[in-house]
Amino acid sequence: MVRHPLSKRANKYLRKFKKWPHSPYKTSWHHNFGEEQAMKNLKQATLEMDSSQHPQRPNLPCPFLLSTLLDSFKAYSIDPTPKAYFFVLKTLTSTSQLQDIPPVLYHLEHLEKFETPESILVYLIRFYGLSDRVQDAVDLFFRIPRFRCTPTVCSLNLVLSLLCRKRDCLEMVPEILLKSQHMNIRVEESTFRVLIRALCRIKRVGYAIKMLNFMVEDGYGLDEKICSLVISALCEQKDLTSAEALVVWRDMRKLGFCPGVMDYTNMIRFLVKEGRGMDALDILNQQKQDGIKLDVVSYTMVLSGIVAEGEYVMLDELFDEMLVIGLIPDAYTYNVYINGLCKQNNVAEALQIVASMEELGCKPNVVTYNTLLGALSVAGDFVKARELMKEMGWKGVGLNLHTYRIVLDGLVGKGEIGESCLLLEEMLEKCLFPRSSTFDNIIFQMCQKDLFTEAMELTKKVVAKSFLPGASTWEALLLNSGSKLGYSKATFSGLLGPI
Repeated sequence: MVRHPLSKRANKYLRKFKKWPHSPYKTSWHHNFGEEQAMKNLKQATLEMDSSQHPQRPNLPCPFLLSTLLDSFKAYSIDPTPKAYFFVLKTLTSTSQLQDIPPVLYHLEHLEKFETPESILVYLIRFYGLSDRVQDAVDLFFRIPRFRCTPTVCSLNLVLSLLCRKRDCLEMVPEILLKSQHMNIRVEESTFRVLIRALCRIKRVGYAIKMLNFMVEDGYGLDEKICSLVISALCEQKDLTSAEALVVWRDMRKLGFCPGVMDYTNMIRFLVKEGRGMDALDILNQQKQDGIKLDVVSYTMVLSGIVAEGEYVMLDELFDEMLVIGLIPDAYTYNVYINGLCKQNNVAEALQIVASMEELGCKPNVVTYNTLLGALSVAGDFVKARELMKEMGWKGVGLNLHTYRIVLDGLVGKGEIGESCLLLEEMLEKCLFPRSSTFDNIIFQMCQKDLFTEAMELTKKVVAKSFLPGASTWEALLLNSGSKLGYSKATFSGLLGPI
């Protein structure tokens, strides 16, 4: 039998062709195993690190945790990893060992060769910024390229947001933006958003609007959320006039901004607060034209603005319009409308509206009745005012201090001194006190009517209730203290008759 020569395939099984594995110290699995063990030792050392349990190590050239990191990886003949450095930095920040951070950064910058992930530096920048070490955060941002790391807009946005948190750091923002260009960081739309949000948060809306214009000029689209934020901050400004706010509103709409419900609501509220009810009505009309859903809140605010400006014709038209489109007025809306009617001295119609409220299931509240009582007091119809106060009682609407003061001021203003004294007695029983000027006026009128004794008794009662009369009360009493009174036994109820 002829033996055939061995094929190349068979040669693989011969000893001299056997491929033995490489040294175990050169394989990837051993390298990964070494990293895992080094990190395990580092974490274990961190858990055990306690100044009271570990001796001082003055001979070490660097802090304990850093030297532990280096020793752990050296024991396995491998280089430290970015993950290990990140762990060390997080440990130092969480344990407030800030004095040990610079040596770690120095080692990472000068002695390591790997590309440092930006996330590590971003973490430390954020920590510095939130710890009121803004300058350290800025310095680290400028050092990013030294760590063999390419800075991106992520770190730029972070630094800018940290600087914009405080007014005294705003002056550093232009420098950051200029130097970021030399660092080859491209300003993106997100950067504009960061700046605008920060400026709105610290109430520097003027700068935020300028930044928004720069954003549009650079070709970026108009961000609806950013615009809404600007409008919201704009309406919270105390030193901004309504005319300036309207200019900004119109300019933003020209740029393509489509306001939402909250934007319209904020703008209407601001204009009404500034006494520009008709301008608020124009904004409401724009909302209708844009097809944005209308609500009772917006109508109520515009109604109050119109009442404040005395545009009563528009008041009726707008209230009717609200009913036509199907909006159901609430108690606040009715109160505004009733106030408008009362300012026109149309108390009868206002009382009819109150009746309509009850029929529609909307209960009048104390504000409703106080508005009616104020109008009745001005008109001098105190009989109806008394009936209304009784009605409040049996309908479960509590009379508050403002209720009594409204009627009392009306009585005193009309010279109804007897009724005034009776109502004041009722107030004192409930520990409710009049305005100091109102009480002074009561005492003055009583002295004018030669009711000095009664005035003295009334003064004693209010002083016993810890109410301090004004100077006019004492002046009136002193000026009339020498008068001879022949009716010291008169009662307040007897004052109601003709004198």
